[in-house]
Amino acid sequence: MSILTFFLTGIGLSMDAFAISLTKGFCIRKDIIKKSLIISLFFGLFQGIMPLLGWLSGIYFESYIKSIDHWIAFLLLGYLGAKMIYESVKNKDEEDLECSLEDDSLKLKELFILAIATSIDALAVGISFAFLNVNIIQASIIISITTFIICFCGVSFGKVIGKYIQKYSEILGGIILIGIGIKILIEHLFIS
Repeated sequence: MSILTFFLTGIGLSMDAFAISLTKGFCIRKDIIKKSLIISLFFGLFQGIMPLLGWLSGIYFESYIKSIDHWIAFLLLGYLGAKMIYESVKNKDEEDLECSLEDDSLKLKELFILAIATSIDALAVGISFAFLNVNIIQASIIISITTFIICFCGVSFGKVIGKYIQKYSEILGGIILIGIGIKILIEHLFIS
């Protein structure tokens, strides 16, 4: 496989992480560069590590992983999305909503869960790489760097459009997370 193929694979795998990076950018009010780097590093590292882990797992666990990966991603993203919507709706008072949006601290536990949920497909790709003559280190590095760049752009773009939809950003972010989870579930149940 060529470097271009790995790059295109990285773009495809990073779309879910891009959407989440975009929603994270909605609520960021300060330290945009630092927070963009942290978010992008989480997604980039997991998107790079998962193909390697999948490749190492190889054919032994393929049937087990493929049979439940969509459910894991759906449940994790659905839970986080519902939690975001609940917390936003819970703040009935507009002042409370603005306070929650001003507290734009990054929760590392949440980023960890999101990074896992969005990189499960990369694990499956890594398993498929085990059957091909692939330089897995090169593939993982290219996928990781591609995801990092795309997510950094996503957070930055989210920051720009977030100020226009500030009041609804947490709800929108939650809906997007749930939508990604449903998309993953539908793709695996009905399209595969």
